[in-house]
Amino acid sequence: MSYRLGVDVGGTFTDVLLVDEDTGSTWRAKTASTPSDQSVGVLHGIDKVCAEAGIDRQAVAHVLHGTTVATNAILEGKGATVGLVTTEGFRQVLQIARSFVPGGLAGWIIWPKPEPLAALENTVEVPERVASDGSVVRELDEDAARQALGRLREQGVEALAVSLINAFANGAHERRLAELAAEELPGVEVSLSSVVLPEMREYERALTTVANGYVQPHVARYVANLSAKLAAEGVPAELSILRSDGGLAAAHAAIGAPVTMLLSGPAGGVAGAVWVAEQSGHTELLTFDMGGTSTDVALVRQGQARIGRETKVGDLTVRASAVDVRTVGAGGGSIAHVPELTRALRVGPQSAGAEPGPAAYGKGGNAPTVTDANVVLGYLPSTLAGGEIALDRDAARAAVQTIADAMGLDSAEQAAAGIVDIVNENMLGGLRLVSVQQGFDPREFALVAFGGAGPLHANALGRLTGAWPVIVPPSPGVLCALGDATTSARDESARTVLRKLGDLSPDEFAVIFTELAAAASGRLIEQGVPAEKQTIGYSADLRYVGQGNELPVTFSFENDGLDGLAGRFDAEHERLFSFTLGVDHELVNARATVTGARPRVAPVHLDKGDGDPAAARTGSTRIYVDGGFVDAALYDRLLLRAGDVVTGPAIVTEMDSTTLILPGHAATTDPNGSLLIRPLESLEG
Repeated sequence: MSYRLGVDVGGTFTDVLLVDEDTGSTWRAKTASTPSDQSVGVLHGIDKVCAEAGIDRQAVAHVLHGTTVATNAILEGKGATVGLVTTEGFRQVLQIARSFVPGGLAGWIIWPKPEPLAALENTVEVPERVASDGSVVRELDEDAARQALGRLREQGVEALAVSLINAFANGAHERRLAELAAEELPGVEVSLSSVVLPEMREYERALTTVANGYVQPHVARYVANLSAKLAAEGVPAELSILRSDGGLAAAHAAIGAPVTMLLSGPAGGVAGAVWVAEQSGHTELLTFDMGGTSTDVALVRQGQARIGRETKVGDLTVRASAVDVRTVGAGGGSIAHVPELTRALRVGPQSAGAEPGPAAYGKGGNAPTVTDANVVLGYLPSTLAGGEIALDRDAARAAVQTIADAMGLDSAEQAAAGIVDIVNENMLGGLRLVSVQQGFDPREFALVAFGGAGPLHANALGRLTGAWPVIVPPSPGVLCALGDATTSARDESARTVLRKLGDLSPDEFAVIFTELAAAASGRLIEQGVPAEKQTIGYSADLRYVGQGNELPVTFSFENDGLDGLAGRFDAEHERLFSFTLGVDHELVNARATVTGARPRVAPVHLDKGDGDPAAARTGSTRIYVDGGFVDAALYDRLLLRAGDVVTGPAIVTEMDSTTLILPGHAATTDPNGSLLIRPLESLEG
């Protein structure tokens, strides 16, 4: 008997989910994160969940890990010193960048332009030139290349990025530079643009390649450290890392292309939300993952998360496939403050994190946070994470009282309600980014709320968006770990084509995508995924001839063909811009994604009840809601049965999260364990 283990490391908590690979049974654990060395928290979580399941560590065969190591290296500016090699005459490619300045009018005056990840003094040129069709215009000058690499060696670079003009069409010169770098810069990791991003647009390709080099040593150290500690602690498991697009990569593959895992953590939550919502019969979803530090939101259509072609982390935007997740600086640890200048309440994006954490955690924190506000309002029980964290209500009230005093409010409850209202509005803004601003009406979607803090705010977000039902999955606090454990291996191949569809024959069209699929399939076979257990998906970046930007379109290679692909592009263009053009289409980039088989996980099956949740009721408490105190019933989620209806105001508690049901709403317990929250009038109707 073997087990697979999903691990998600967040800013505040580390979540672990253990799956029996034979029966699909699951066990869960939640423990405090250890920012100084994340592997400590991971191993602690593994110990807890193995003890819960009554198994030895040696039974764990696979560890599937969603991590923010690469993300944090970017956000904190703690990546490697990167050397960049460009074609002669293009040394300032990162400095020139694109003519885009965020913000409104006069943004160019006040916007501090971020420093490139590869400094100009660490950028060198080599004489060579390849044409856009891949033909060699000028051979690589190897003597000059060795001299340039020698200068980078003297600069002490820790990683090397090579991005030559038109290398997407012919990467021979880049491959030769990698061979020279192995001699001139021994031990330094090398990233080639023709491997990392074999697509047109020089700036995006160079930036993505540099970003890959920037995080590579950091990721390599972390993965090696975690692998070594797992082995030393008696966990002989194969380690895999979650990619930004929701797939898995073997540890060695993740080290080779860490730019594909910048959104590793949030992608796991979306994968878990899709899996759970499918059990309740919902495939049109808004996902809402509220943790201790931030909130991640995404949109899912027909059971498939929207995959974007860009990954955004802070000020950095790279070209890498990722679940279209938007992050808002709003979490349970977000700090509330009242600036002297405006005297207006603000919440976040600063966070108390895991250390020292909210004042209620009793670890020395004294800043008022969203968690403290929820404690003051009476929404949280006396302990969190299965008793691991005891809440100090007096410390929470004292912290929130500072906000009340600064604003001249009569009570800490009023200040706490203001904190919760503002953080809810902040999260609503994130949900609108993935719905309204993308042309989707949130009222046509269900809202899946998870993360340790998500279910507390879920009902309020349902009221703000009109997205019903609000789905609170079983074990919502460890859903990201479930996503890690229920996803499958994935790889992707891409190529720039730049051909009119009208000029492509069906045979040429087939060859392009067949070759891409074969390349991605081969890499998965090397990771131990047999060809017979792989599925292939196809997408393309298209535009009308004469346009400067393209749209990604997913299609069925077997059923759509050339005409079907053009039709899908027209439909997407119509949806986004309300018009189409009567001109030919241009295929810019072709892409094939190969995915392994999905592992077996048994869904929850509850005994059928009679609709009355009285057997799960554990008492009542006073809570502050909608401007006053009311009595709210308390329920133990583990005792609820299928069909039980919990009418608000009510609080449903469990090991890893707490669900608040507001007055005028009710939660129906789904046979698969989810709570489906709706307005009372919709149930009565």
